[in-house]
Amino acid sequence: QVQLVEAGGGLVQAGGSLRLSCAASGRTFSYYVMAWFRQAPGKERDFVAAISQSGGMTYYPDSVKGRFTISRDNAKNTVYLQMNSLKPEDTAVYYCAARSGGSVYFTTSRQYDYWGQGTQVTVSS
Repeated sequence: QVQLVEAGGGLVQAGGSLRLSCAASGRTFSYYVMAWFRQAPGKERDFVAAISQSGGMTYYPDSVKGRFTISRDNAKNTVYLQMNSLKPEDTAVYYCAARSGGSVYFTTSRQYDYWGQGTQVTVSS
């Protein structure tokens, strides 16, 4: 089992940047594909980014490609989400997720086994 704790959310103006982090504890972090999802009020939880166990592969939906970057530091058991050029529609609770094995192309929430508690990101216009 792995425990995930997100940090770094907050309020930012449109066009600004934020970096989220997700610290993992428990079983060996490098076993897991890591991902970020987000959920706005009244909407489904949407895929934002995923990174392979080694960090060599990443995947993004078109909505964030070129603006968001996922990375990981296996020595620190931490995954990051750098968010640039933020838009009001990026406002949501952002969740870190983990799954043992698989690939970066797993993009639905049911495909992930472990979740953090979420961190709020609010982008003002």
